[in-house]
Amino acid sequence: MVKRNEAPQDLPVREPSPRPVRLTSDMSLPRLSAVEIGSYLAALVGMWAVLHLRLLAALLAGMLIYQLVHMIAPVVERHMSSQRARWLVVVILAGVLVGGLTSLAIAMIEHFEHTVPNIQNLLGQVMQIVEQARTRTPDWISAMLPIDAAQMKEKAGSLVHSHMAQLQQGGKNVARGFGHVLFGMIIGAMVAITVERHVQRLPLSRAFATRVGRFADAFRRIVFAQIKISAINAVFTALYLLIALPLFHQRLPLSKTLVMVTFLVGLLPVVGNLISNTLIVAVSLSVSLPTALASLCFLVAIHKLEYFLNARIVGGQIEARAWELLLAMLIMEAAFGIPGLVAAPIFYAYVKRELIYLRLI
Repeated sequence: MVKRNEAPQDLPVREPSPRPVRLTSDMSLPRLSAVEIGSYLAALVGMWAVLHLRLLAALLAGMLIYQLVHMIAPVVERHMSSQRARWLVVVILAGVLVGGLTSLAIAMIEHFEHTVPNIQNLLGQVMQIVEQARTRTPDWISAMLPIDAAQMKEKAGSLVHSHMAQLQQGGKNVARGFGHVLFGMIIGAMVAITVERHVQRLPLSRAFATRVGRFADAFRRIVFAQIKISAINAVFTALYLLIALPLFHQRLPLSKTLVMVTFLVGLLPVVGNLISNTLIVAVSLSVSLPTALASLCFLVAIHKLEYFLNARIVGGQIEARAWELLLAMLIMEAAFGIPGLVAAPIFYAYVKRELIYLRLI
């Protein structure tokens, strides 16, 4: 007689089958519709097209205006409606930009009218710097320097004549870049005014709005990180120009101006450092060759250190390690040159943010 609680001897005892292992909701992959997949592909193609068609300046200018409008508008919205607040912010930004550019143009015109009244005075000032450099440079360098203003004019004329095509192309590129920046700022202002955030959208427009919103967030993070980097760069430059050099009885003319210029142009990734470094070395060369060499060594050392500091600061903003950002910058520079190097932090921040939302990393 078989007991109820015991299995018969001739029947095998079956082990309870294990339950299937399921991923928790935090580890499960989201289900994407065809529209969402298409929006991701469109975002990647759009980033490639921006670099391939050389529209990076327009994109950055438009995103900057868009972010400024949405950062300032909430303060103004306390006293008026949202739409009017954004219109007022756009008008204020336009006035500031136009006024700033006008003031800069007037200041440059007045400088050349009063400080450099004619080309002969300009050549005289340049020749004084050349003569000072001649006495402080080795013979093989002095042999390459012009003897007088006439020889300088002749060399300048020959250089202009031999590189006329490059100069014309460079002028066209500068004009085209300025036009791209202007159109980008106008488009960014129009988007900031017309686009409503809290509205019901159809699937395709909702997917594109999500992509654009996350890209704008990545841009904002990189911009604030670049401001920190520019401030650190300006502090190091001030320590060198205003403290270190005077301790060795070497003072550069326009030291405070150089510090201010270093901060302003440092807001431009990569290109800003090239501009500030060139100005500092050129001014140092007018003082003495050892000072120029010391400035060059200082700038190389500081910017090599800043290169990794840059990656660390930006990486902290986008939750990326320094080596990840350096690798992205290296690959983008190899593929697209300087524009790719400038765009690498923003594009990498956006791509990584999308991967985090998809729970792939």
